[in-house]
Amino acid sequence: MTPFTLAQETALITGGGSGLGLGIATAMAEAGARVILVGRRPDVLAEAAGHIGERASFIPWDINQLHEAGELVDAAQHAAGTPPTILVNNAGIHLKKTAVETSSDEFQSVLSTHLEAAHALTAAILPSMIERRHGNLLFISSMAAIFGIPRVAAYSAAKSALHGLVRALSVEVSRNGIRVNAIAPGWIRTPMMEKALSGDPARRDIILGRTPMGVFGDPTDIGQAAVYLCSPAAKFVTGAILPVDGGASIGF
Repeated sequence: MTPFTLAQETALITGGGSGLGLGIATAMAEAGARVILVGRRPDVLAEAAGHIGERASFIPWDINQLHEAGELVDAAQHAAGTPPTILVNNAGIHLKKTAVETSSDEFQSVLSTHLEAAHALTAAILPSMIERRHGNLLFISSMAAIFGIPRVAAYSAAKSALHGLVRALSVEVSRNGIRVNAIAPGWIRTPMMEKALSGDPARRDIILGRTPMGVFGDPTDIGQAAVYLCSPAAKFVTGAILPVDGGASIGF
């Protein structure tokens, strides 16, 4: 058997209905996993699950309901018939404002979605993983946690904090058979990115100019990296932050 398999795995993927989350869900299903898509828009989730096929189901849910994270884990187990063995903390929101313009409420909202919700869901799912001595926790970070990008102070702070959470968790739970890693995507062709760059060819050229490969990535690139990190092929990898960015984080 190939070590790059997710057969017998069940993946709970937040923000799984579109963009990077859908790319991850599709790749994991193709690798043999059962995938459960979580998001706030039932119509988007239903379309995504239909696109993936019989290995996919979905649960409409707002992950900012921090005290109900356990209910989401229970719902996922009911939907799949088995406890999730992979958690992908992917859901997030974006805020494009300078630090001076960002209010405390806006800052807290970004932190809550990216960081607090990821922690709450992780804490809720860990007991079953620890009991079975098997599991993978995967966090989706960003280039904004690696180098400075203007007008995304709240987003950068949230993603940077995820790196600390990954390292702390990996030390806490790796001896329990649970690996903890993160992916830091570069500029990936998603509807969100296309919207951000629409009508701004100068910014598009700047991004491509500092990306050594000279192209944007695809959601599939993030999906395949996620499959690797959660598969037996990465059985000795934990606490890692993997850039998937065409070399942008090491380019000049």
